[in-house]
Amino acid sequence: MHLPLPFELLAVTDIPPAEEMMTEIYLNRSGINTIEVPSQNAHVVCGSLLKVRFVNRGAPIHITATTSNAGMFTDFFHENMYVIDEVVLGISLRKECAPGFFDIDIIAGYGAMKATLRVEVIVKPSRGEQALEKDPPVQPEAHGRPHLLMVAMALGLILYSTWYYTKIEFLNIAAFIVLIVGALFVWYRQT
Repeated sequence: MHLPLPFELLAVTDIPPAEEMMTEIYLNRSGINTIEVPSQNAHVVCGSLLKVRFVNRGAPIHITATTSNAGMFTDFFHENMYVIDEVVLGISLRKECAPGFFDIDIIAGYGAMKATLRVEVIVKPSRGEQALEKDPPVQPEAHGRPHLLMVAMALGLILYSTWYYTKIEFLNIAAFIVLIVGALFVWYRQT
């Protein structure tokens, strides 16, 4: 069978793009070898890519980006860069990591200037954990005070006190039976 019109099918998969976080750091903006990091921390999700964009506003500069406490989040350790206008440094985070933070130290002027960018690592909850977060936990329902148990406790105390002073054995046994019956009644009433 031959169709008279061309027929094409475009299949699109529902693969979300890799999440990326862009942070800008300005170099030489307020003076020679100055480094201006953002005032707020950079936030990045495990398994995504952190892009650090170095924007140079002056003469070309040699910088070093290094981390000393990022081993549990990424394989990135050290990078030397020569920035003329702009350079983007990509730091990929591991897919399996715990929430936390690490610092990226930026050094310019052969050690004369140093700035630190704090990166907070966030773990996205899985779909099962998201469903659990949406449903509030089941709270036990209060049925009010068990008045019968309190009455049984009071009656048992009176019977036991009377037995203690009179030494009539029947009162001791009656006090025990009253407490057991009151506890069982409250127990089976709640279910």
